[in-house]
Amino acid sequence: MEERKLTLLMDFYELTMANGYFKDGKHEQIAVFDVFFRNVPDRGGYAIFAGLEQVIDYLDTLEFSKSEIDYLKSKEIFDRDFLKYLENFKFTSDVYAIEEGTPIFPQEPLITVKGPIIECQLVETMLLLTINHQSLIATKAARIVRAAQGRSVLEFGARRAHGYDASIYGARAAYIAGVLGTSNTYADYQYKIPALGTMAHSYIQSYDSEYEAFVAYAKTYPKATLLLVDTYNTLKQGIPNAIRVHKEILEPHGEYLKGIRLDSGDLTYLTKKAREMLDEAGLTKTKITVSNSLDEYLIKELIAQGAQIDTFGVGERLVTARSEAVFGGVFKLAAIEKNGELEPKIKISENIQKTTIPAFKQVYRFYDENGMAEADVITLHDETIDETIPYELFHPLYPWKKKMVNNFKVKPLLIKIFEDGKLIYDKPSLEDIRKHCQTSMAQLWPEVLRLENPHEYYVDLSKDLFELKQSLIKKYRSS
Repeated sequence: MEERKLTLLMDFYELTMANGYFKDGKHEQIAVFDVFFRNVPDRGGYAIFAGLEQVIDYLDTLEFSKSEIDYLKSKEIFDRDFLKYLENFKFTSDVYAIEEGTPIFPQEPLITVKGPIIECQLVETMLLLTINHQSLIATKAARIVRAAQGRSVLEFGARRAHGYDASIYGARAAYIAGVLGTSNTYADYQYKIPALGTMAHSYIQSYDSEYEAFVAYAKTYPKATLLLVDTYNTLKQGIPNAIRVHKEILEPHGEYLKGIRLDSGDLTYLTKKAREMLDEAGLTKTKITVSNSLDEYLIKELIAQGAQIDTFGVGERLVTARSEAVFGGVFKLAAIEKNGELEPKIKISENIQKTTIPAFKQVYRFYDENGMAEADVITLHDETIDETIPYELFHPLYPWKKKMVNNFKVKPLLIKIFEDGKLIYDKPSLEDIRKHCQTSMAQLWPEVLRLENPHEYYVDLSKDLFELKQSLIKKYRSS
């Protein structure tokens, strides 16, 4: 069987449009397309950009095999010369992107592709599905990690993910956003994300008694004994048996019961009682882990109720982003070359959020004198911002809302990744991406990071870009 290739992982209309461009002789016309999203999932204040590494790997190896060309021939709708073009296809575009792990906000370009329109069209689906999935899971994970208030969070969702790729890349995205480890062994093998896990209820059920199961496990893993205590009766059997194993098996050999795990029941009540029982037995260092369909809201509530929890194992509601399972990123034309100049393009909609921002663009993040992020400003690509003079920020939908900022620093967010189809970017390690995410999150105000009713982080337009957008709206509305 042929090794899996993802070249044809595209919506079929990408191919029909590409064939149309080719037959019409406009396939080499230079275009600019942006990847962006319109709304933060779960009505949150921010999202996390993830998936860039996989986008880079896809673009860097993009080519059509003989079997793929033969398949397209079998459809009997594609021009012969177009198929010959695909046989010799080479990616030649420029690509700009925000650093992976960066907090991102609606409407700003996350990835910009500038190159022959046929190339831009062919890569649309793969860019979107990659960024949409990993950014969704990273955003969900960031919310969960923040809700845990410094307690450890583990990703336990492998068996509930929407397929094995979703499981693997979901674990990767969650790790970027701050989870400490995963149940997914392949994610450790592939990405060095610490794989963690102990036992299921079936392990305990397979023995004649819970105590025998605990003894067997403690003898097998004396330095890492973490026992699942809710198979039969948590307070009357599970925790007493765990304490007994510590005293009879581990302590005589100089070892210590590392932890217990609860996967069911009233977690607030049970963890409080468990902490009392463990402390009374002298096991003050034994940690308590809980799982069982957790999310950021349940975690927040457990902590508010005084639950005694050291680690949260979060599965299905993280890896599927169950509360809002679509990120909503789109890929829209922003400019097209005519007579050697890029002509801005706009899509106008009755829904104001769906009216696109035209032109080849850059995004600048403004930081105050303390290094805290104040706002992002989308500009024309060749615009620069002078940090030595005051700058007026204004809301693009409500331009009368203005703010003059002084003593600020700016950072351009879009970095050139490919130049003429050649990778010119040094891909950071996953650990570096994770650290960048942590640093960038610390630069956002707590009001933006709130779980509910967050402060709106402003994404403004430069004066020149705002005026350009308004002029295009007026032009096309009046024609």
